[in-house]
Amino acid sequence: MTQMQTRAALASVDPEIAALIHQEEERQRGTLEMIASENFTSRAVIEAVGSVLTNKYAEGYPGKRYYGGCEFVDEIEELARTRAKQLFGAQHANVQPHAGSQANMAAYYATIEIGDTVMGLDLAQGGHLTHGRDVNFSGRWYTFVHYGVDRETEQIDFDQVGALARQHRPKLIVAGATAYPRTLDFPRFREIADEVGALLMVDMAHIAGLVAGGVHPSPVPYAQIVTSTTHKTLRGPRSAFILCTEEYAQAVDRAVFPGLQGGPMVQLIAGKAVAFQEALQPEFHAYARQIVANARALAEELQRGGLRLVAGGTDTHLMLVDVGVKGISGKKAERWLEAAGITVNKNTIPYDQRSPAVGSGIRVGTPALTTRGMREDEMRRIGRLIVRVLDGGGDEAVIGAVRGAVTELARSFPLPGVTDSA
Repeated sequence: MTQMQTRAALASVDPEIAALIHQEEERQRGTLEMIASENFTSRAVIEAVGSVLTNKYAEGYPGKRYYGGCEFVDEIEELARTRAKQLFGAQHANVQPHAGSQANMAAYYATIEIGDTVMGLDLAQGGHLTHGRDVNFSGRWYTFVHYGVDRETEQIDFDQVGALARQHRPKLIVAGATAYPRTLDFPRFREIADEVGALLMVDMAHIAGLVAGGVHPSPVPYAQIVTSTTHKTLRGPRSAFILCTEEYAQAVDRAVFPGLQGGPMVQLIAGKAVAFQEALQPEFHAYARQIVANARALAEELQRGGLRLVAGGTDTHLMLVDVGVKGISGKKAERWLEAAGITVNKNTIPYDQRSPAVGSGIRVGTPALTTRGMREDEMRRIGRLIVRVLDGGGDEAVIGAVRGAVTELARSFPLPGVTDSA
């Protein structure tokens, strides 16, 4: 069935949903998606995720299912596992986790007990909800101790990490972030973990595509457990996977099923297999390099416009921009930029005096625009547009003028994975 036929079927059955999906497609097509955790999949991934595989229940693992009729889905899952291991050089892969939070939950379930002490990066300084925030299961079920960044450099304070580890003797140390723009030092994390007898888990959700593309060091040689989503820089479907050493393979598999999940979403596993295959191609390395080059070009332009970047810049796909230096909040900046067709998200910055719901920063990323084919020149132009909006103080005329420029730029770079609008 063609894409046009699929749309026709949906429009016939549920015109309201069809219309809303079309509106979302047009929003994506005509705006600049700069949320660091978002990307555009290929048409191949979309076709796999939207296939008849959604009809199949496959509780269990290949060769050990609790349902019949799994001959072909077994092969699909084996391909996904094999490709994930090949892509990242891992001993074992589990491709069933539905999302990053479930992958992290399974990693904890496989390695520690309720109440055990764990260390992770503070959410307010770049960490993730599942790294011990008290409103999340991780902070409620485990005793988390949080490390942070140095006040001056705004980079991870490894002296503090080591001191806290020696003081609290955690069973597990979690490395990884959602709003940290610098390279993560996995050998240093492993050194500290070994010193106190802890396991090392790396949540590489944000940087997985950069790792696959060879532009960020891999955590796989250093961590017993590595979790990740498959979208963000990896450019696959919204889902997740876990890598681990052979020692923890059985525990991880049992944690995912039957520990935390029932039947896997086979259509998403197929989408992951396609994404892994795409990331194994030489052109993906070029894509990853361009993500980083674009981020650096954008960062330089934002600094030139008077904005301060947390940690002084970026080594990765994202930057954390201190908009407080212009007297505005992250919430206000997000709203103005969205009105101008530039989608970012508000974010706290290290040692922020504003609440997480308001924040003094915005998180800006380049993966999605790089997927659309934009390069350094476009990043510099976008940087100037961002500064223009923020300097405009919410002026509607300024926002309107920038929106026109944004629409023109966005329409010049086709939206991947979809056909042109009718």
